[in-house]
Amino acid sequence: MKSIRLTKRAAALAASFAAVAAVMGTSGPAHAAEYTVMDNCDVPWITCSYGDLWLFYNSKDIAVQDGYIKSAFTTYYSNVSDHWGTSQYQGSSLTTYRYVFGNGGNGNGQYMKNNAASVQNCARDDNYRVYYNSGYGGTSQYFAKNGPYGDCNLTNLISALKNNNASSHFA
Repeated sequence: MKSIRLTKRAAALAASFAAVAAVMGTSGPAHAAEYTVMDNCDVPWITCSYGDLWLFYNSKDIAVQDGYIKSAFTTYYSNVSDHWGTSQYQGSSLTTYRYVFGNGGNGNGQYMKNNAASVQNCARDDNYRVYYNSGYGGTSQYFAKNGPYGDCNLTNLISALKNNNASSHFA
């Protein structure tokens, strides 16, 4: 009688193991891809025109000298809730785009979040705010749309936001 119970338990255990193995064997591996971009409009699931808000790695005195851009920068158009990047599942694959400074110069290739020192708003119609926290929270600084002559004023971030920038939003 005792051996029948053990045999039934062993059979049940073997059946459970086989079921788990079958499920694990048929599920494909999850894939993840990560890319770097210097403009949020380069992210396939974001629909926008190209960047009006420019964030520079250096303060304005170093970023632009004699009319030439010397600092790496990144550009945004639209709301960006996290300067670290954005992710989306596409089927079973997770795709992530990280925002980095680009175009050569100081800071080229560095991650954008918490690394910007100055901002230039070149939008004709849109004002922006840059925030201390992801999700548009905490201390912020306002940047008005460009002037009537297309002048994109380059402004240093306030001390609370310099190298502490985490999100940006239409204002």
